[in-house]
Amino acid sequence: MTPRRQKRLVIVLALVLGLGATVGLVLYALNQNMNLFYTPSELINGKTDGGAKPEVGQRLRIGGMVVKGSVKRDPQSLRITFKVADIGPSVTVIYDGILPDLFREGQGIVAQGVLINPTTVKASEVLAKHDEKYMPPEVADAMKINHKRLQYTEEQLQGK
Repeated sequence: MTPRRQKRLVIVLALVLGLGATVGLVLYALNQNMNLFYTPSELINGKTDGGAKPEVGQRLRIGGMVVKGSVKRDPQSLRITFKVADIGPSVTVIYDGILPDLFREGQGIVAQGVLINPTTVKASEVLAKHDEKYMPPEVADAMKINHKRLQYTEEQLQGK
């Protein structure tokens, strides 16, 4: 191999390795910023399409209705703890900050945060829906799927 070809080969290999490293770093950064949406039932039981459950420390979004009588405010700080449920089990959300004006018990919310244990989310942001009839499409779809799964298991228990 001539020195000229060796030089070209080294340049091409350096470009390929540099491009591969760049793509790898971009994918890693995108993966770190990805927030998956879960309902409380999916968070506890796993997603319906594969049973995947989030890991502790994972960033996620959770949506559902605030359980009546579950809102507890710390009188010394802005820390608020409340439960969110859909048609199944409830999940505790811890939030340190000022809640939206439309936040109240029985209202639909979406909280974005980190899973700190299998049934508790530490939220960094809480969004309240603006209308009683409005439901985010992700929440509506997830609730329909969970409702169908619940009906299916009830039919299995009854032996149909």
